Amino acid sequence: MSRNYYFVAIAFFGMINGIFNQLALIFTLLYVQMLAGPLLFGNLSLTLMFASLMVSTATVILGGIPAAIYERITGTSESNNVSLWLWLAGTAILALPAVGNFLQIGL
Repeated sequence: MSRNYYFVAIAFFGMINGIFNQLALIFTLLYVQMLAGPLLFGNLSLTLMFASLMVSTATVILGGIPAAIYERITGTSESNNVSLWLWLAGTAILALPAVGNFLQIGL
């Protein structure tokens, strides 16, 4: 499978978790309102979008940790199919709490 398909699927799971994971989104929104509220002019819509982007980014980063450990142990210099599968699986596991809301609401 092409590497691009892996990256699209990883980004998809990150997006699903960032938009539909209500617990992580509320937790992040509270901190974003305190820290970045004045930068976003106190607009709740912009703050919610920024919080959603932060959750999505955190999902992709945390999902890549098992792949990075695998690459470090095996000593590979660039990602192969196994490490990309690990990254995809880690991102999918982190997105499991949001999948129910995604299937109920739809995209």
